[in-house]
Amino acid sequence: MDKFQAMQVFIAVVEQSSFTRAAEQLQMPRASVTLSIKQLETHLGTRLLQRTTRQVNTTADGDAYYQRCVRLLADLEETESAFSHSLLNPRGKLRINLQGSLGKSFVVPALPGFSAKYPLIELEVGMSDRLVDLVREGVDCVLRGGELRDSSMIAKRVALMTQITCASSAYLQKYGVPESLDDLPAHLAVNYFSSQTGRNMDFEFVMDGKTQALPLKGQLAVNDVDAYVAGAEAGYGLIQLPRFHVAAQLAAGSMQEVLPGMRPPPMPVSILYPHHRQLSPRVRVFVEWLTELMETHADKFKA
Repeated sequence: MDKFQAMQVFIAVVEQSSFTRAAEQLQMPRASVTLSIKQLETHLGTRLLQRTTRQVNTTADGDAYYQRCVRLLADLEETESAFSHSLLNPRGKLRINLQGSLGKSFVVPALPGFSAKYPLIELEVGMSDRLVDLVREGVDCVLRGGELRDSSMIAKRVALMTQITCASSAYLQKYGVPESLDDLPAHLAVNYFSSQTGRNMDFEFVMDGKTQALPLKGQLAVNDVDAYVAGAEAGYGLIQLPRFHVAAQLAAGSMQEVLPGMRPPPMPVSILYPHHRQLSPRVRVFVEWLTELMETHADKFKA
């Protein structure tokens, strides 16, 4: 039994929660994955995985072994990089997940520059606004906007985006321009609901250094930024979001900012990655490149 390969197979099965998906990721026959796990469990003298018809979960021993495996393989990769050119020429597959609007607007258009600099890295890019379980889904790092709640990840803030409240000019002509928070009950909003909880997010206004959160009524709720902007353009009401999303509409006059003296708090943008992947040369160079990229676009995130 190749212990090194067996650990790689075991990690893939745990992170994919599936023998089939692990086999696809490793480009191995499923039977070989199954055999490798059986041999590993026999060698260790303990059961590492609990199998059901729908999912594969770790046992207590399996979870402890998984944590040690990922640390060991990360240390091995770092050790090898110290005695090779892997830091200058990192190779292998890098799985990243980008917040949709940031990915489409800034990251993907710039990726050819990264690939030209690191031609041996194969990129696998996912896009979504939902939270991603980096470990279970086998993702190396993610780019997200908003306050961070997962303290188990390493997080690096790379930008701070100005946010505004705005609406279509046609809506404001019909309903009037709100001049204070007291005017808001007479207005409608396009609400943005959480994919995790299904609840609408409150609108936020900063006055005298304090943030006030208000729920606003509306006829339309969405969970996608493009649909959010489209709803406002269609006249469904007020929205709050980073200014860069509607910079073109503001310049054209089809959208207008309201309540500029009490803008929402700026939205932080951060890169997150698991502790055990911080030493990977692939992750390291991508984080450095992405940090530089976001810094070059800093002026676009501000008013």
